[in-house]
Amino acid sequence: MQLTKYLTLTAAAAAMYAAGALTVSAAEVGPLFNPSTPQEWDMLTQANYAAAAPQAAQLAEQYSLQVKSLDIAGVPCYLFTPKDAKEGRLLFYVHGGGYVLGSGMAGANEGMIMAGRTGYQVLAVDYRMPPAEAPFPAAVDDMMAVYEAVIKDHAPQSIGVFGSSTGGALTLILSQECTRLHLPQPGALIAGTPWADIDRIGDTYISNDGQDEVLISYDGWIKPAARLYANGEDFKNPRISPVYGDFSHYPPVMLVSGTRDLFLSNTVRVQEKLLKAGIETDLLVLEGASHCSYYLFNDSDWADFYHQQAEKFWQSHLAEDASQAQ
Repeated sequence: MQLTKYLTLTAAAAAMYAAGALTVSAAEVGPLFNPSTPQEWDMLTQANYAAAAPQAAQLAEQYSLQVKSLDIAGVPCYLFTPKDAKEGRLLFYVHGGGYVLGSGMAGANEGMIMAGRTGYQVLAVDYRMPPAEAPFPAAVDDMMAVYEAVIKDHAPQSIGVFGSSTGGALTLILSQECTRLHLPQPGALIAGTPWADIDRIGDTYISNDGQDEVLISYDGWIKPAARLYANGEDFKNPRISPVYGDFSHYPPVMLVSGTRDLFLSNTVRVQEKLLKAGIETDLLVLEGASHCSYYLFNDSDWADFYHQQAEKFWQSHLAEDASQAQ
């Protein structure tokens, strides 16, 4: 497996460049691409969409998923329903992408794989992102607006929240926001390799620099993405970097990372906070895996093992919502 299945941009960007849709060479696009101008941000986001959205269409066909577009609390969402969906439980998905990538169906892949592999219905939130839309706190506000609407129709204990990278951080933030806003907690969380501290703090930001075949380095596109999203706010704000928040009221949490993951230290730091708070916590660290390898490489042993564990985790911790059973 080679790098940039996460940002499988080069082929898509090359086609767009050849068609005149992009004005920067495709050779410049990749994990170490460092956008600084509106034109460069457009290239990164457009090329990501061009690469990821077709993969989502393939996954919908592969897993026989019904895909429905929704508007919930003014936020665009997608509902992924397997052919023989398990009833009475709902998975609430927030996508990754450094708060700048993954708009629309380009952010759907992880949620579709979870739905297809585990058989649960998945609701995906298409939150606002810079540069085209709003920076912090728009992503958090959109996520919480959808969650608050969803729990009016679904028992919170029947809802499992998950996401990876940025989505893993937002998953952790959701629980902290529930405490702040006096909302009921979901039944369980899976935070995959969470971007729990968007600053370059943590051992594996250094030790796995160049070893992670997906992100490669903090000094690539994720560094300017952090600045763009935070928009002048303190990086230690728990609504941006949840590792600095309160973990005392969390539901059970499953954390996932890999030994080559740039964000392994982020994940381990969160585990320590959860354990100190007395929260039931599972940590799954995959040997040789880079950032998000467990779904980016969907034909791998990593993906098989992770989704088996995820399905067991949901089964163990999510209550059945009798009102939703048919």
